[in-house]
Amino acid sequence: MADLYLKALESERRQLWATCRLKGLAKDTPERQRIAAIDAAIAAHKAKGRVVL
Repeated sequence: MADLYLKALESERRQLWATCRLKGLAKDTPERQRIAAIDAAIAAHKAKGRVVL
């Protein structure tokens, strides 16, 4: 089954990244900071799914 939360995060990240590339935004802009936050959320979500009992 598809992980909709993960798909939504990745979609938002791709959209923000495209905007940043087109506008040439620097690292300290809110958009780039949001990308970093999304990356952390994606990593945490994937790590949560890897728990083996």
